[in-house]
Amino acid sequence: MNPHQGDRFECECEGDRSLFTHDNPSDRPSGQDFRTQDAVFVGWQKSPSGNIFPLYNILKIDHPSYHSTVDEKTLQKLHLRIPRTPSPYPGVAPSPWQNLGTELTDPATARETIDTAGLNFTVLKIPLSLAMKPNHATDLSLVRWATVRTDTGDVLGNVGAGYEPIQNRDAFTFFDSLVAANKAIYETAGALGRGERIWILARLPGFIKVHGNDIVGKYLLLSNSHDGSSLVRVKLTPIRVVCNNTLTAALQGAGEIHIRHTSNAAEDLKQAQALLGLSNDLYVQLEAIFNRMALTRISDKQLLDYVKALVPDNEQAEDNVKPEGIRNAFLELYASGRGADLARGTLWGAFNCVTEYTDHVMGDNPKTRLESIWFGQGEQLKRAAFQLAERMM
Repeated sequence: MNPHQGDRFECECEGDRSLFTHDNPSDRPSGQDFRTQDAVFVGWQKSPSGNIFPLYNILKIDHPSYHSTVDEKTLQKLHLRIPRTPSPYPGVAPSPWQNLGTELTDPATARETIDTAGLNFTVLKIPLSLAMKPNHATDLSLVRWATVRTDTGDVLGNVGAGYEPIQNRDAFTFFDSLVAANKAIYETAGALGRGERIWILARLPGFIKVHGNDIVGKYLLLSNSHDGSSLVRVKLTPIRVVCNNTLTAALQGAGEIHIRHTSNAAEDLKQAQALLGLSNDLYVQLEAIFNRMALTRISDKQLLDYVKALVPDNEQAEDNVKPEGIRNAFLELYASGRGADLARGTLWGAFNCVTEYTDHVMGDNPKTRLESIWFGQGEQLKRAAFQLAERMM
């Protein structure tokens, strides 16, 4: 295939089957969103060594490489925006945030993202006594404050006098310079609860490749809290594409960064560049660790010891039906979960059976599950699974 032709392209996958086929972009409808894209996804290609990688067709009419079919690294070198890239695996599970967030169409700024997702509400700090029902005031309410949404009147948190809310429209402007430089893409945004915490999922260019054909997307989770638990945070959030598992990790205490809010553009740029450099370094580390996991073979006994260490029996309980049920769910996902065929018999498979459980099985309510896997019990369990897997290598 000539990499610079704009003709019909067919990509290949396992078994020499066509996975995605797209026509020449000039043959497609020319909607406004389509015209504003720098490139469009064409398909996944498989190299002779077995590695898979995405290809794109350049749509920017005034660009010297217009209609060229290129890989992602070439798009980055040409300073072109990388479009949303579909999974190369058929039958991928919906993401845990599907229907809980708004999918974005390449917004240029965080404020545009917040507006599109309907998150541009204002939060005020008022005396807690004013937020309480009549005759319910206490001594505590006289010295504490409440954060309140002005559009709904909902009380979002109970905070101290020194707490000052950061408005959603201002919380992530520091990140805009990375989006403008095509170093990141705002992809999805949403809120948890009544708006106590809002989030944006931003994708970084490139992928982690585990054994060449197990693809992990590189994401950052940006969040702003109004309940007093934290302010603006950015968390490394790798997502295994075959199953949409979020692979919480703990790299020497790193992986989460607290952002100092400022209205100074130079300071924002400095924070953004430092964040990008740290994130890229951490993702290089993660790629090495994930591939070591995939190379580490484990026996059935080691697998059983692994899940028992993560969910031990409660010696004080009359029975251990619940922990045993969780461990059995781990083992079932290890054997036949999504993407199990790419990792079975390895430590990588053991770690991912835990992440699939937390992200797709644990709990009945999708809303509380999402909060758990990013900020609660699910996140803690995945971190423990990652740390234990590291010790077993």
